[in-house]
Amino acid sequence: MLLAQQQPDGGAFSGFLSFLPIILLIAAMYFLLIRPNNKRRREQLELQARVAPGDEIRTIGGLYGTVVATDSESVTIQAAPGVELRFAREAIGRVISKADQPAEESTGESDADGSSRS
Repeated sequence: MLLAQQQPDGGAFSGFLSFLPIILLIAAMYFLLIRPNNKRRREQLELQARVAPGDEIRTIGGLYGTVVATDSESVTIQAAPGVELRFAREAIGRVISKADQPAEESTGESDADGSSRS
């Protein structure tokens, strides 16, 4: 009865080859999932930091409004005339238009068939 089996001459190298698929899977997960998510998060933080009074925004909850005041942690938006709401900067989901750029508007309404009405 053999108590210990002898390994062939490339023992250390064959051990590395058995872990190679796991290492490749971890590297693929990093480049396909983690890295793009970090990039999106960094872009979102930059967007939230650049918000200024006059910008039209949409919150992550879907509320549209115009920024009237900001401080280091929050923004105050005007959702309707006379209605001002205060949100954390993290609640800003998207900037619709900047204060110095007018919002993009369509020139005519279109029906379901694609024709435009005047």
